[in-house]
Amino acid sequence: MEKEKDQDKAEVIMKKRNNYLKLGYWIFVCAIYLTGCAKGQSTEEKIFVEDERKEEKTEPGKTEGEEKEEKTGEGKTEERTEEGKAEERTGEGKAEEKTEAEKTWQPEPESGSATTEEAAEDTEGNTKGTATEPEIFYADWSGYFNGLNGTAVIYDGSDRRYTIYNDELAEARRPPCSTFKIVSSLTALEHGILEPEDSTRTWSGEVFWNGDWNRDIDFSEAFRTSCVWYYRQLIDDIGKDRMQKELDKLRYGNCDISDWEGRLNTNNNNRALTGFWIESSLLISPKEQAEVMERIFGENSEYAEETQNELKQVMLVSDQERKDIAIYGKTGMGKADGVVVDAWFTGFAESEGGNLYFCIRLGRTDGMDVSSTLAKEIAVRLLEAYIPF
Repeated sequence: MEKEKDQDKAEVIMKKRNNYLKLGYWIFVCAIYLTGCAKGQSTEEKIFVEDERKEEKTEPGKTEGEEKEEKTGEGKTEERTEEGKAEERTGEGKAEEKTEAEKTWQPEPESGSATTEEAAEDTEGNTKGTATEPEIFYADWSGYFNGLNGTAVIYDGSDRRYTIYNDELAEARRPPCSTFKIVSSLTALEHGILEPEDSTRTWSGEVFWNGDWNRDIDFSEAFRTSCVWYYRQLIDDIGKDRMQKELDKLRYGNCDISDWEGRLNTNNNNRALTGFWIESSLLISPKEQAEVMERIFGENSEYAEETQNELKQVMLVSDQERKDIAIYGKTGMGKADGVVVDAWFTGFAESEGGNLYFCIRLGRTDGMDVSSTLAKEIAVRLLEAYIPF
């Protein structure tokens, strides 16, 4: 009997305990619910208050949806759940933090990419490196040529302007003949092969058609008398490789020295008086001659001032009327079948207005006297008239 009573008591105690647990559970649930409600107004009240605040902040002329898109970057609907509004508020806070960070943070340039300053400098460098095309003016200088088949080119390097008479002939490449002595002298002087103070070469004893060549002769006299045998030896001393590099550097016509000994020249079999520059493989136009003069004597010349001065001494024209300008140049002449087909005078002129680079070339003109001396006379008269006082 006592055992049965004990069992009944235990059952009663268990039931009471379960009831207490259930009651506690529901009290806890209600407390949570009531706490959530006590934190603010109802959903409808919150929406109403927030709508009033947003209408006050909205700029005139903008819809509410536009204002929301500007602030959050998204078009959101007005009807949201409580949970959605909480997420929106969190997102707005993050957006504000991001905006502040963007104000102070600047992206670093990627490896291999240029900064704005570097890009500007690069653009400026490209602009400077890209030279504008020179202007070309065509002149009627036929009165200076008096019926001779010829051309004249004057190039003003400072203004990048050509003035040309007979442009077809000015563009035609022909052998440079003795005007090439400017370049061979330049190369020998620049590389120490030629020392003007110790430049005398011994005459072989062979009698040449020009009496001025039949003696021992130095650099200055060889240039003035255009002594071919002297320059044949000098060019051999320069050598093919060095000469080729110099012509490439100067962009001298076709730069072709393949006929080194001048065997293509059918006017002369004497190898002391032939070479690639005399009616042979090397060709250049009058326009290119003027350009080469500018590369040698211009402001951007890569050659030593001493070299230029040595050349100017032997190139100076003494027989000119105007004393306010100085004309420097070299003659050259070539024949075919005993007839003069190339008569040159090329060089540059100095004046207060700057340097002018020029070339005069006369071609074959049947029934008329054609010579390099005449080309020189035309050049001097033309330059003296062209250069303002």
